[in-house]
Amino acid sequence: MRKLMLTILLAGGMAAFMPVAAQERHPEYLQAEKFTGSKLKNMLFSTKVDPHWFQKGNCFWFEYKTSEGTFWYVVDPVARTKKLLFDREKLAAQLTEIVQDPFEARQIPVRNLKAGEDGRTFTFEIVSSQDKKSDDKSKKDKKEKQVFYFSYDYPTQKLTHLTDKEKEADRKGWASVSPDGQTVVYAKDCNLYKMSIADYRKAQKDEKDSTIVEVQLTTDGTPDFGYGIPYSLLNTDTLCNGKRRYAWGAWSPDSKHFVTVVSDDRAVKPLWVINAVASPRPTLETYKYQMPGEMEAPVEHLYLFDMTTNSRKEIRTAAWKNQSLGLEFRPLEQKQRDSEFRPLVWQGDDRRFFLTRSSRDLHRIDVCTYTLGEDSIVPIVKERMNTYQETRPIHVFAGGKEFVQWSERDGWAHLYLYDEQGNLKNRITEGPWHVERVVKVDESTRTIYFVACGREAGENPYYEHLYRVKADGSGLKLLTRGDYFHEVEMDDEARFVVDNYSRVNTIPCAELTDSEGRRIMTIQESDFSQLKAAGYQFPEPFTVKAADGVTDLYGVMYKPFDFDSTKVYPIIDYVYPGPQVEAVNYPFTRMSVRTDRLAQAGFIVITVGQRGGHPSRSKWYHNYGYGNMRDYPLADHVAAVEQLAARYGYIDLTRVGIHGHSGGGFMSTAAILQYPDFYKAAVSCAGNHDNRIYNRWWSETHHGVREEMTEQGDTIFAYKIATNPEIAGQLKGHLMLVHGDIDNNVHPANTLRVVDALIRAGKRFDLLMLPGQRHGFGDMDEYFYWRMVDFFTDHLKGWHEKPVDIPRR
Repeated sequence: MRKLMLTILLAGGMAAFMPVAAQERHPEYLQAEKFTGSKLKNMLFSTKVDPHWFQKGNCFWFEYKTSEGTFWYVVDPVARTKKLLFDREKLAAQLTEIVQDPFEARQIPVRNLKAGEDGRTFTFEIVSSQDKKSDDKSKKDKKEKQVFYFSYDYPTQKLTHLTDKEKEADRKGWASVSPDGQTVVYAKDCNLYKMSIADYRKAQKDEKDSTIVEVQLTTDGTPDFGYGIPYSLLNTDTLCNGKRRYAWGAWSPDSKHFVTVVSDDRAVKPLWVINAVASPRPTLETYKYQMPGEMEAPVEHLYLFDMTTNSRKEIRTAAWKNQSLGLEFRPLEQKQRDSEFRPLVWQGDDRRFFLTRSSRDLHRIDVCTYTLGEDSIVPIVKERMNTYQETRPIHVFAGGKEFVQWSERDGWAHLYLYDEQGNLKNRITEGPWHVERVVKVDESTRTIYFVACGREAGENPYYEHLYRVKADGSGLKLLTRGDYFHEVEMDDEARFVVDNYSRVNTIPCAELTDSEGRRIMTIQESDFSQLKAAGYQFPEPFTVKAADGVTDLYGVMYKPFDFDSTKVYPIIDYVYPGPQVEAVNYPFTRMSVRTDRLAQAGFIVITVGQRGGHPSRSKWYHNYGYGNMRDYPLADHVAAVEQLAARYGYIDLTRVGIHGHSGGGFMSTAAILQYPDFYKAAVSCAGNHDNRIYNRWWSETHHGVREEMTEQGDTIFAYKIATNPEIAGQLKGHLMLVHGDIDNNVHPANTLRVVDALIRAGKRFDLLMLPGQRHGFGDMDEYFYWRMVDFFTDHLKGWHEKPVDIPRR
């Protein structure tokens, strides 16, 4: 008997260690694996033309990559030409001979390409693939790549190796350079300093150069009330270490003054995250973080510095408790985008600048000005509303005598013209449509170029177009035609427009037009050859009704590329509640782990808007969810899925999933808890599930906050916010919660409070914490994707692949 038992045990033991046949792969996983992040980057390259306008003349250059490699072009709008900047074959041969590394025409690693002021001479760098050899024996163990510098004459195609050129000094991120290029302002040890441009050049070569002359402008800065204060600090950091930091602010046009807003955060309570995978020891990160209703608020101070006397003056700004201030900046010039310095200049003239002042609840917003020599800012336009208000930059012209303001005062976002004293001269635009932003004000013709949406009949109301109008409101004209989303860039002289246009279901294309909207040429179309060869199919836009049966909602449906209309698929709703933006993409967007790629695992994935979800429609639409952020978007999404299931027989209404990130993480969990018989599975990422501990600005803005007076006469702010932990006991379906453990935007406590409530309610759920990840999941995004695929496949299909290794990246 003992011998028999031994034989059985030995046989069983051998069987336990025998190799198991490889698990058969499922077609859905194989389909999804075709479009991993590492593969996608080699299927689709450039999708937009990004113009670099020459400093003189009308031309611009741009870089564009296709399946044939990278090309560089020069466009001359007047001559209506697009020409190659380089003969790539010739350039590759020349570079191979000079650098002594082999180069191929489709793989030339041009770096830091810039056009000179003359518009014909370009400079660029090539980095050798070989380590630079040093004659200094003390540096024999130090490896560095050798940089080769070149100039290139575009008309003659002459390449010159700049053998004597030294490496360009790095731009110092701490430097705020004056418009005249002579003075540099920065922060150090929480105080404000300045130096000459000559001393800045020394610092570029050696930060510790003892001959640098620094002028200290303040002495009262502290780590919680000072200049150049970063968002967060590690327990290994210190602010008072002599390190120079950037000091935010604006210069006067004549470079004689510098204005900045400094926040006194001494009363604001700290918050912390711990990076458990930091080396060699876990690190504690601390940052100031005000939560809704807290009275320990930042207090903003407006300081003006006179650079001729090195003096500081505080300007009185107080109107409301816990108010905030926003400086208005001149638009940056296109021609200066590649310049070493791009000064931030205040909006106004040498003696006067503009700013906005907002109440804590954003019901009150003032456009203000300050004039040198005065003690206080002066409100000149007062906006009032019973809900929060949006703002856009002010555009000052006519030598500071007039300005254009963006406002939602009549329920739609439009433009208004004011004189310098804040007297309304006239409306510029009006109607049931939305102005998104001013692109350019042409002072010589008093013409305003702006982007708007919702005006063109029969189009998706989110598709943006470029328009022009006179300052008096006359001559409104559409400049970008076609039923597309138009992303535009205009030159500084308002002569030409680069129009990148697309939809989610079209190949992106770029056109060049003039300021009349007349087409000059097609500049470039994206190369989809590799993506289509892999089986790519465009998603499909759709329209449904909201739960009210009246409001139109716009969405996009993503299908597996091997879609079979005779099959029935689970449907997953990818969501984001807004209200600053919805989850829906309207121009073409590269494949995402949350939409296109998720669909490849055998799902129908949709994105759709909801009442209250986007500012680019009416103010009523945008504010629909005001005060009810947890629940307001849910009914519209249920209604949308039900309509699509009734419309298409391939959607299985008994297998509905939902997924979202950040606000979408909050919303997807709320959905599976509030509609537990409708949603069967949810993946909720980085969700602000308990907005009582999310940041005050977002939570109070969208939930609403009441300003009240106590019996003692003190102002307090009261709120009521519904949370996900409160309804955790309603869970019936399958929920996976995901969070980065050092998320210092939506603190991980938001997810852990849901975890606590679910445990106490006796619910099963999944939790995935991603170590060392912020609000986005960084280099763990691909890992997260496969865990999400497993989860939805398991709970909406009843199986998933079981190997311990996730599919290859």
